[in-house]
Amino acid sequence: MTDTSNAIREEVRQRYAEAALAAEAGSGCGSGSCCGEVQNAAFGELLYAADERAEVPAAAAAASLGCGNPTAVADLHEGETVLDLGSGGGIDVILSAKRVGPEGVAYGVDMTDEMLALARSNADEAGVRNVHFLKGVIEAVPLPAESVDVVISNCVVNLSTDKAAVLAEIARVLKPGGRIGISDVVAEDRLSPEDRAERGSHVGCIAGALSRSEYQAGLEAAGLEDVSVTFTNEVLDGMHSAIVKARKPVAPTPRSLPVVSARSSGCC
Repeated sequence: MTDTSNAIREEVRQRYAEAALAAEAGSGCGSGSCCGEVQNAAFGELLYAADERAEVPAAAAAASLGCGNPTAVADLHEGETVLDLGSGGGIDVILSAKRVGPEGVAYGVDMTDEMLALARSNADEAGVRNVHFLKGVIEAVPLPAESVDVVISNCVVNLSTDKAAVLAEIARVLKPGGRIGISDVVAEDRLSPEDRAERGSHVGCIAGALSRSEYQAGLEAAGLEDVSVTFTNEVLDGMHSAIVKARKPVAPTPRSLPVVSARSSGCC
């Protein structure tokens, strides 16, 4: 990892550590820290329905810094295993755990100690037991290959400085036939990386955003199929909250070799 990448990662970690402490103190996500420069109705806890917010502790809702509601688009089923990349204060993990039921499991991966502590406290308060919060980075997920049914994430992939590694990890941990339901900030194809940087910072969820075609190509290069990137809300000129979906191909069924009898083989 380059010095620049390390610096960006540390800036992101510090921003979200501050947000976790602010949420724990009951002051929302802190001054100007909700996913950086973008402060509008396309971000935060109001993207969750009132009944969903009622299912989680207030601190979990207050710490929501995302640009969507991935649990609303991931079509979760009882008994499934779900992984949330960049799980923050735990709102999406807690909601996922409730959706998949006691036979299912919800994992959250985050690199920020303060967010992990907040998420574990929120899960305890919510009374969910089928959750596991793991410290790690989304470029190297601490789970085995083909171990989860669904990968979700809420405005976190854009923060990575190595998105190819993130998308490859998503494909690695998904079971054959597994799927993704990701909310993220995505740029229109007309915007160059320089255009995106002019609109906002990397830590503010803007400069590091992929374009729609880059996202689609990246997921396909990672081996996923049925890829779609659907814009929902415009957050800045040419920058949108988006729903990203894809599926890992089902492993092909081994072809059976034809049975050749001794008579048909002409050997006797």
